[in-house]
Amino acid sequence: MPVEVQTLAEWESARVAGLLSVVIPAHNEEGHIGETVEDLVQTLQRADIRHEILIINDNGRDRTEKILVELSARHPSVRYVNNDPPNGFGYAVRRGLAEFRGDAVALMMADGSDSANDLVSFYSRLNEGYDCVYGSRFVRGGRTVDYPLVKLVLNRFGNKLIQMLFRIACNDISNAFKLYRREVIAGLQPLLAREFNLTVELPLKAIVRGYRYAVLPNSWMNRKEGVSKFKIREMGSRYFFILLYCLLEKYLGRGDLRSSPEVRATQLQVWHR
Repeated sequence: MPVEVQTLAEWESARVAGLLSVVIPAHNEEGHIGETVEDLVQTLQRADIRHEILIINDNGRDRTEKILVELSARHPSVRYVNNDPPNGFGYAVRRGLAEFRGDAVALMMADGSDSANDLVSFYSRLNEGYDCVYGSRFVRGGRTVDYPLVKLVLNRFGNKLIQMLFRIACNDISNAFKLYRREVIAGLQPLLAREFNLTVELPLKAIVRGYRYAVLPNSWMNRKEGVSKFKIREMGSRYFFILLYCLLEKYLGRGDLRSSPEVRATQLQVWHR
C-alpha cells in the first residue's frame, strides 16, 4: 500500500498563521454539501474568522464533485481534493489532515449535522490557550435532533466505558466534531484508524499525550437526505483495537510519547494511505 511521508519542516512550511481550517470528508453528499459549505462560509465571515474549508471528495459517484467545483469558484476560501482509493471516512480525514494549511483544524461532517455557530464558539475557546476543543452533545447546553435510538444506546454505553477506562471528564469522545491546533496533529502521528474509529483515536491520543483540552456543548441534527456512512456491525472490532492501543500507551507507555517539541519532530509522518 503506497504511503506519502512529509518531513516536519515540509508540513510546517504550509502553515498559515491565524487561519482556521475546516476539514470535511464527503462521499456521495450531493444532497447536503452545498448547504453545509455555504452555511460555514457565511457564519465564519460574520464572525470575522480567517478560514479555509477543505473538502475531501472521497471517490463518490454522484454530483458531489460538480457542486464542489461551483463552490470553490464562488468562494476563495473553499477548496477540495479528490481522495484516491482506498476510500473510507478515516482515509479521507487523514488526507485532509495532511493537506490543511491553518494553524488550527476543525473536523466537521458533510451532512450538516454539525453547527457552524458551534464552531465559532469552539474557536474562541481554543484561543484562550487550549490545544484541543471537544464537543459533547450530552452535557448541559448540548442537544441532538432525531438521533437513531440504537446508535444512541450504543453511543452512551461506549462513551461511559471510555470515561471509566481513561478516567476522563468528556462523555462524548466518539463525537466527530472536534478542533485541534496544528502542533497537536503533528504530535498524534502516525495515525492508525482507517474508518470512523479515527474519531476516537485522535482525542484519546491527545489526552494520553498530555495536550490541554476543553469540552463545550454542541448540537447535532440527523441528515435530511442520503444514507449514513457509519456501519455499526463493521466498527466493533475497529473501536476495540483503538481503545486497546490507547490504553496500552496510557498505562504502559510511561509518558514516552507525551507532547514535546523533540517528540513531535520524530513523530510526524503524514500518512496519505
